[in-house]
Amino acid sequence: MTSPRTVSRLARILALVPYVLSRDSVDVEEILDRFGYTEADLSKDLNTLFVCGLPGYGPGDLIEAYIDENEVIIDAADYFARAPRLTSTEALGLLAAGMAIIGSGQANPTLAGAVAKLTKVVLPEAEAAISVEVAAELETVGLLRQAAREQTAVRITYRSLSREEETVRQIEPWSVFATLGNWYVQAYCRLVEAERVFRVDRIRSMEATDSHFERPEGVPEPGVSYSPSDDDIVCRLGLSPSARWVLDYYPVELVSESKKETVISFSSPDVQIPARLLLRLGSAARFISGDEVRATVAEIGKKLLAIYA
Repeated sequence: MTSPRTVSRLARILALVPYVLSRDSVDVEEILDRFGYTEADLSKDLNTLFVCGLPGYGPGDLIEAYIDENEVIIDAADYFARAPRLTSTEALGLLAAGMAIIGSGQANPTLAGAVAKLTKVVLPEAEAAISVEVAAELETVGLLRQAAREQTAVRITYRSLSREEETVRQIEPWSVFATLGNWYVQAYCRLVEAERVFRVDRIRSMEATDSHFERPEGVPEPGVSYSPSDDDIVCRLGLSPSARWVLDYYPVELVSESKKETVISFSSPDVQIPARLLLRLGSAARFISGDEVRATVAEIGKKLLAIYA
């Protein structure tokens, strides 16, 4: 399964190539600013391009991509001179994303102008047909964004969504973003010594500290995912090919994979979630281990039989 980070990297490369080709060469600092690159990531992507090309793979068939002094050079890639064309679904998604940023109050005039032009081309009635609502920006959002910019750790009191417990922890904010109608902060949590994503409206209190940190290279793209805890219910399931959609829908760990069966490890704070999934999948899934889940499946099964008996 392709990771979101790989997809994001490919999309950035496909945007980078036609941009540089249209200008012969571009200053490194401009590339870093426009595409959100670090110097290390830019070097990796240029090295990846350097070994790509058309069949034959002779000197005239391979893309040349490198940094000359302070300039990014890309040559022998004329077939990438035009930016990739968007499908109707991609264009609509891009339009909605742009409208969301404008709705959050974070857009600059350039983005607003681009959205207006795209609206006229893609969907002239978009303003009436598309409603993009972004959660109101809490005061905490601005404070977290400032802490991320200044690379200053903050102390938060956080109420867990899964267990409704409050903990006090120090976090190192990496980025603040809005998705699924809520604001989130992606950070390194010093309490659990791992990356975590926190929902901002569940932060009960926050204060800045005098502790500074260095943002690591290769930080994952911000997004909402589930991070298993030591108190989770864990079970192991075998999925038939028709049930492989579970890997895309649930945050599971891939254990093994073959043409006939995919084995996953499923972690959840609520035993009902994997139990109900097993009942839903029926013969498309095989229960392997997890006593709590086995007992809950049996209990739910008895209740269902009693209803239809």
